[in-house]
Amino acid sequence: MKSLRHAATVGAIALAGAAALGAAIGSALVLRIARQVVTPAPRKNDTDVLSIDTGAQTIELSRTPDTELPGRYGLYVDGTPGYVKLGAVLHADAGSVRRKLLTQIEPGAEVGRRAGFSGYYYLAPGELHLPYESVLIGTPAGPCPAWLFPAESTTWVIQVHGRGATRSECLRAVPVLHAAGLPVLVTSYRNDGEGPRTRPGSYGLGATEWRDVDTAIAYALRHGAERILLMGWSMGGAIALQTLVSSDHGGAVVGMILDSPVVDWRTVLRFQAKAMRLPDPLPQLAMDALEQPWSARLSGADQAIPFDALDMVARSAELDVPILLLHSDDDGFVPSDASHALAKARPDLVTMPPFTGARHTKLWNYDQNRWTDAITDWLGEQGFAQDSSLG
Repeated sequence: MKSLRHAATVGAIALAGAAALGAAIGSALVLRIARQVVTPAPRKNDTDVLSIDTGAQTIELSRTPDTELPGRYGLYVDGTPGYVKLGAVLHADAGSVRRKLLTQIEPGAEVGRRAGFSGYYYLAPGELHLPYESVLIGTPAGPCPAWLFPAESTTWVIQVHGRGATRSECLRAVPVLHAAGLPVLVTSYRNDGEGPRTRPGSYGLGATEWRDVDTAIAYALRHGAERILLMGWSMGGAIALQTLVSSDHGGAVVGMILDSPVVDWRTVLRFQAKAMRLPDPLPQLAMDALEQPWSARLSGADQAIPFDALDMVARSAELDVPILLLHSDDDGFVPSDASHALAKARPDLVTMPPFTGARHTKLWNYDQNRWTDAITDWLGEQGFAQDSSLG
């Protein structure tokens, strides 16, 4: 009997130990997933360079949902060019895509096999051939570099880039906004690789970054702006929306343009978890961890992430300015579901022309004319364009 009791005790301890170990492993996995959500990630080399024809100035890439898209794009490459611009698709088969090079690659140039496909197209403001100046905006986190493209109007546009991106993402929109007579301020923010780094160096998913945009609004108002339009790309959309509902300067904001925006983070994170084949309930547990101050800090976040406050479908009644919402229904990274839900909740404010085929933040690249027309028409209809003929 004594040996049976001993065996039972050992078994119970073993089971308890296994359960504790399983719980520890599960907790570690949840925190790891949560950390990935808030940690800025380096640019991915997601494309294979198969060959380059320097005589014909063409490049052959592995075929992916991005590399097969029509339009103009960019490609980060290892080697001499560093960054090249891509033009039309000339040929495609099951495994490869051949595109026209819009950046000259000289014979003998060494280009690595792995590259990063990009929608930026323009990397630097000088490529736009428009007057601009580099400015610094003092924010609660520190000085944030910005580009200012001046114009005559007292209605300024402040552009906010997305997660894992830089200010260069926003340059595609400057020409259409400048053509409407609007000054454009393209700003950075904390932990984006150009703005100041906080101690953890993590994203707040809009819950902290809006304060930096708020000081950009204050900068614009000090320098002649009377009305502000906010334009946000991807996570920059979440930041812009938080700025609108949180800022003391919110009354100066008279409209918003959102490109492929994050309107509700829970929708986005569940979509991405499904794409990564993460089983339930891990995605929800990771979001729960980010909502609690102690576990948020263990996940590397500056502070707890208030997912309820970041759900702008639920908070749609608080919106009070016209919004142009541009989102491709095959986005593939930030699903358009929440954007459609916002448009349905506030049809009095939201204009959402249909787009498909353009994937994430590549509507300009995919169909520049239609994207430009959508912005130009909306600016004219809302009375924001300096030149009334643009409406």
